[in-house]
Amino acid sequence: MSSTPTDDPDCSTASTEPTVAQVIDAKPRDLGGFTVGRVLPALARRMVGPFTFLDQMGPAELPPGRGIDVRPHPHIGLATVTYLFDGAIDHRDSVGSFQTIRPGDINWMTAGRGIVHSERTPPELRATGSRLWGLQMWVALPIDDEEMEPSFVHHPAATIPELTRDGARLRVLIGSAFGVTSPVATRSPMIYVDAVLAQGGTLAVPDGYDEIAAYVIEGAIGCGAERAPAGRMLVFAPGARPTLCATEAAHVVLLGGASVGPRFLEWNFVASSRERLAQARHDWQDRKFPTVPGDDVEFIPYP
Repeated sequence: MSSTPTDDPDCSTASTEPTVAQVIDAKPRDLGGFTVGRVLPALARRMVGPFTFLDQMGPAELPPGRGIDVRPHPHIGLATVTYLFDGAIDHRDSVGSFQTIRPGDINWMTAGRGIVHSERTPPELRATGSRLWGLQMWVALPIDDEEMEPSFVHHPAATIPELTRDGARLRVLIGSAFGVTSPVATRSPMIYVDAVLAQGGTLAVPDGYDEIAAYVIEGAIGCGAERAPAGRMLVFAPGARPTLCATEAAHVVLLGGASVGPRFLEWNFVASSRERLAQARHDWQDRKFPTVPGDDVEFIPYP
């Protein structure tokens, strides 16, 4: 798909009222030889609903002998959500989980009071070379759940509901939308939908959520006067009833939900107080976090 918007008369039915509150473009970030597109947090917007972090990984070609190696690192106060379009990642964590995530699956890891995990290219793909493409997000936990027990749940692709609505192919990854509900259990109301639209196709964004945004993975969309190519997020105004229109064939995700209040971010930590961030920093430096079974040799110093 091209990433340059085009004028398409079929999009004349899209919403024309000013419904977009912020426009955010992904910024490249080098994660030790692997570049991602960082969307959240941004200067214009720190969070959308409970979502406080969004990285797009790839699409990247990994040659034979190469892979990603996200060494064991800690989290607190959040849940991570990993979703792939291509490739595979081996996940290991300090509660003893080992899971290969593949396209269409949802990995939901609750950090709570503290968890450590690693993400690496599976050995068989490292040997042959592979392609990696996907999204990783952090969801801030409600204040009452920030210190809950850490846990990990894997949802295979076959368990995620799929449907077609007005020509758009939809997968409801988290939450309830378009008459179906995801099996992923969350601690606060939220939505995460994967949508594929043909050129000229439209999609009414579900209402009933405090905050919601659309991020373009491929192609381009329009919403009112705004146009969004690949790598751009449109954050909608509160109370808006936006309709997206694909100015060319487009792949988009919708995300948002109820606000859980402001959060502080420091390195891999999310918390409702700076004091909790400081405690997590000292705990990591003092090696008080648990280790990852099967991946407990490498240690990342606090930056």
